[in-house]
Amino acid sequence: MTQMNFVSFEQVLDDHFGKVGTPKRDAFERDVQEALHAYHIGEAIKAERLRQHLTQEELGARIGVQKAQISRMERGYSISIPTMSRVFKALGITTATLDLGAAGKIPLW
Repeated sequence: MTQMNFVSFEQVLDDHFGKVGTPKRDAFERDVQEALHAYHIGEAIKAERLRQHLTQEELGARIGVQKAQISRMERGYSISIPTMSRVFKALGITTATLDLGAAGKIPLW
């Protein structure tokens, strides 16, 4: 019978991307955080669209893009600040700010 060796997820990350603090691991962690933020923005777009009983096609028509582009945004892809602004304004969300911590808050739109 074959014996299985189990390793922690942290060990797999260390083996593949290096220890925390190395350039490769830092880049990986940064990419994960960016993807997570984009996912949350996409989820907010989708939740508000559904709350308003809009289809992806209807929201796309409001901002001049195809359904596929709305789908990509809702899944966390292709989201830039100008695009976010257009989408959220089309959904009736007229203001947004970016909290930069000690540097203060800035209006996005």
